[in-house]
This record gives sequence, structure tokens and C-alpha cells, in this order.
Amino acid sequence: MPDDERSRPSPAQPDGAVHIERRRFPRETKPPDERPAPPPALEPLRFSTRGLEPEQQLAAWQAYVGPLVDIRLPDNSTPDAGFKADHAAWNLGGMLIVQQSTPAHSYIRSEAKVRSNLIDHWHISILRSGRTWTEVDGHVSHGEPGKMELRTLGHPFRGRSTDAQTLSLYLPRELLYSSSSEIRNNITLSGTPTKLLIDYLVGVEAKLAELADGDLSHVVQTVRDMILTCVASSAAYSSPPEQHSSLPLKERVHRFVQHNLMSPDLTTERLCKELGVSRTRLYQAFEPDGGVHHYIQRRRLLSAHAALCDAANRQQIIDIAFAAGFSSAAHFSRAFSKEFGYSPREARNVAVPPYLAHAVAPAPEGERAHSFDKWLRMLGHNHES
Repeated sequence: MPDDERSRPSPAQPDGAVHIERRRFPRETKPPDERPAPPPALEPLRFSTRGLEPEQQLAAWQAYVGPLVDIRLPDNSTPDAGFKADHAAWNLGGMLIVQQSTPAHSYIRSEAKVRSNLIDHWHISILRSGRTWTEVDGHVSHGEPGKMELRTLGHPFRGRSTDAQTLSLYLPRELLYSSSSEIRNNITLSGTPTKLLIDYLVGVEAKLAELADGDLSHVVQTVRDMILTCVASSAAYSSPPEQHSSLPLKERVHRFVQHNLMSPDLTTERLCKELGVSRTRLYQAFEPDGGVHHYIQRRRLLSAHAALCDAANRQQIIDIAFAAGFSSAAHFSRAFSKEFGYSPREARNVAVPPYLAHAVAPAPEGERAHSFDKWLRMLGHNHES
């Protein structure tokens, strides 16, 4: 309609009145009320030496990280000068994320320590600041910002660090199964895939306090896939021949044991038959783990411990023992107490931070090291294994 016609008086209106044509638009509909965001699934387990007297700080840190490594000061330092260190661990169920800040120190995970506990996870370390030098079987890996280091806790190592801030991941050995033959121990990764992974982890780190329960498995799976991509793009790295030759066998044994824990005939003879290896080769591969029988028993104990700590599992203790492959209640109780330092009944009755992702309140000061130790032990193990 021309503009001059819009302003003409309407026949139905008094002279001089102007009819304004109103355009009709659909009313805006309000979006339905958004559902409240689900509660956060995680709370960190925090530890710091800063609140202690300087002369007590080093000993406190040594006790806290004792399940992993032994810590020493540089030659020109003394304990009286203090050791201001911070540690925050986040348990995503299938992965631990650890934020850490430490002064200069040296560290060692000895063969005796490897044998004394069955923590054989993959450790991924990303430095924000500082430098590290880690030696495994004569090969030294140099860590620095912008790179990612990967090594197994199932093999001895030693090294030193300057003042450093670190973001670390602990992943169950079996989480990287699909590419186990490609993963070399004590390697430094760099390049575009590694930078993308670091960027992703920094983003996840910023949202850890907001993650809902349904997010956790997706984060773990994404990190796992990105790590395998980083490893696949770094095929030039290799480990010592003797270590590489035994790695695929140990991974196959580990998988077979996990899927057959409840079998009463999970023996050395069956492993040799099912995997087509000689007893000598099997014994040589698992000598650092205290032998094949010892390895199988500790896997069964970890499975039973996870079931006992699961509040939703109300099976009798004896039933849990049988389900984990033990044929004698007395034998199970003795082996369990020796392994963990408390009885199966105490494991069920004493409240401990769950190894799967639920809200976890920070533990009291005296229990924190013990709790982090349990998180490490239970990582990747549950009663369904």
C-alpha cells in the first residue's frame, strides 16, 4: 500500500482521524523453564605442606607420595629450608587427574617399590613450568613445557626435577589396550596431536568442579583416544629391545587374567596353554611382579577390595572372596590383610573415598595420603572385572 494511502482518513473514522495499520506478529513464546544443572560429580582430594613447619614439610610430602616414588632433596638443600608442595587429585573413575607444584628434588621408583605394590598404571605428565630428566634402563626422557611424557609405573625409573608445576594423568593399564604394542615406555611426545591433547586437558581442568556424572566417561574416552593418536604419530620412538619384546606378552596376560579372575583354574599352566608361551618365558616376564602366581593373587585382591568398598554391593564377604577366585575364607582374609594392612571387614565398614566418580569430600589431614594410595590401587578395578 502506498504511503499516502496509509495516512488517508478511514470512512469509518471521524474527519481528521488517522487510521494506523497495525502489523500483527506472533507472540513470543517463553522457552520452557530450563532444568537445573546436575550437581557436580567430583571434589578434589587436596594436600599441601604449606601449613606445616618448614622442617616437617619434606617428611610429610615423602609420606604422601610414598606409594609412587621416594623423594630426596638436591645435594645443596637441607630439610630445614622447607619443602612447599601442593597436590590436588580428581578421580574420574577411569582416570585420575592430578595438579601438582613442587620445589626441586630427585625421585626414584625402585624395583623393590614396584614389587611391593601393584600400581602399574600409565603416567602421563605435562609440565607447565620447570624441567625434568627421567631415566629408564639407560634411556633419559627430557620433560619441558609444551611436551608430554608417558611412562608405566610397572617399571623402575629415577630422575630429577627443577621447581615445577605439573598436570598429570594416571590411567589403568588396560585402558590403552588397543594399541599396547605401539606404546613404548618413558617417551616424550610433541607435535600437533600432543598440543591438541594438552589444550583439551587444560579445558577439562578448568571445568573439573563443574563436571556432572554423565560427563566423566566421555572425558575419559576422549582423553584415551587422543593419547593413542599421539602415540601413533610418534612411531619413531622405541624402547630397549628386551623391554619391547616382553611388553605384548604382559599385556595379553593382564587382559586374560582380568577376564578370568573368577575362574578356579586360573593357573600358570592354563596361561601357558591359552597364550601359547613357555613357563620360562612367562616367569621371566613377571619376575619384576613377584611371579605369575603372586600377580594373579594381587589382581584378585584388588577386585575383592573394590567390591567391599562399593556401598551398593551387599554380598557377604565370603561370597565376594569366592567371586574373586579364592576358595578359602581363611586364605582370603590372611592375604587381604597382608596386602592392604586391614581386614576385609574393616574395608567394608570404614568409610573411604570411592574409587569411582562420586562427590568426595576432602579427607582429614591424617587420612589424605592413605586415601590417595587407595585411589591409585583401585583405579581401573571393580567387582565386575
